[in-house]
Amino acid sequence: MSTHRLVTLYSGSSGNSVFVSSGSTNILIDAGKSAKALCAALREIGSDIGEIDAIFITHEHCDHVSALETLCKKQSIPVHIANESAKKFDRTPDSSVHSRMVRHDPVFSEAVGNMTVTSFRTPHDSSMSVGYRIEFCNESGKHVFGVATDIGYVTPSIREGLTGCEAVVLESNHDPQMLDEGPYPYNLKLRIRSKKGHLSNGECACFAASLAQSGTKGFILAHLSAENNMPELAYDEIYSAISDASVKICVAAPDSPTELALDMEEVSI
Repeated sequence: MSTHRLVTLYSGSSGNSVFVSSGSTNILIDAGKSAKALCAALREIGSDIGEIDAIFITHEHCDHVSALETLCKKQSIPVHIANESAKKFDRTPDSSVHSRMVRHDPVFSEAVGNMTVTSFRTPHDSSMSVGYRIEFCNESGKHVFGVATDIGYVTPSIREGLTGCEAVVLESNHDPQMLDEGPYPYNLKLRIRSKKGHLSNGECACFAASLAQSGTKGFILAHLSAENNMPELAYDEIYSAISDASVKICVAAPDSPTELALDMEEVSI
């Protein structure tokens, strides 16, 4: 098994968390669902919450932070978060998250072990929303992973943040026809389709094709809507858009880990 790993522990409206590992350094991007579910998912992939060096939060919506309260009571893991998103916890003065939070401006860079984690702003209807670019080195060279979900559209900052990443967790939230014909109220449909909502399969596929042309070798399609999408629709759309058959594509499961297998020796930059 590679010493570098990119795994969605679970992904969707019920909860999100991404595990990134390089050598002895392990981080999480987001901590949704519950502490129990998160710890169980880590054990399932052969890790443990005690091995996590830091947690990086994309934004303050519950499906990305709901495990933090219990985790912060029991673990001394630093939680890196943008100032605007941190205000969610300021409304609860006795929250255990306070003692673990490391507050940042929206665009920041943090060294954790052999990783450098750099944020970039993303458009979403939260107080603040960011994606992350994770860089690390080994004997084969420099490697870069990227994570961007909950994005209304692909901005220049997102494009810059993910270009050159060899492995990317990218939102493929909904099929537009399923959304239009589905059960959601009209206002919620408008919110999802808006520039502060969620990326559709087609928008994801178009952006992924561009990233593949610039060297990305693998994608985990994430944050799929249970009501407005199907894994095969998301997969087929991105598969059709990418001409390079060597690019690996997988769809993140909503309630269990999904790992992207990459030969890191082949994709060093």
